[in-house]
Amino acid sequence: MNVSEAIRDKRAVRAFRDETLDDDTVRSIVNAGRRAQSAKNDQPWHFIAIRERPVLEALAATSPNIGFVACTGLTVAIVTPPPETRKTILFDAGQAAAYMQLAALERGVVSCLGTVWEGDKARQVLGLPDDIQVHFLIGFGLPRPEDAAPRPLRKGGRRALDEVLHWDRW
Repeated sequence: MNVSEAIRDKRAVRAFRDETLDDDTVRSIVNAGRRAQSAKNDQPWHFIAIRERPVLEALAATSPNIGFVACTGLTVAIVTPPPETRKTILFDAGQAAAYMQLAALERGVVSCLGTVWEGDKARQVLGLPDDIQVHFLIGFGLPRPEDAAPRPLRKGGRRALDEVLHWDRW
């Protein structure tokens, strides 16, 4: 799979087979995030690889839109210092997330990004120190048979390039 294919075929998948991911796959995915570029090479992140069902269920309860996390084979919490300390922290975390999701796809693992709304609750679940926050979780898993083949974009899909691309000025 080349990068263009991976970008084109990547979909947010929120349903997975009931299987945890093996250590080698987890390390490969997280290592891709570790390799992401960051402003001034600051690498402001830490990653928590979560496979224990009770922890996944507790994290799923930290936001109304991430119930799928409870059923993943792996969820990675991207934890960082507060974004107020440096403007690029969340951008850097997003790059790490994208690298991990593309590395997972190459291994046949599907994923979906989720936003944590109740950060203090997630901090407790994960045992984070006070100076570290979690804003994003990525749920990973093996696709169910009906989701294994790439699907076309849903009606509406992505906006056309000409709608979002501006040359030199707005």
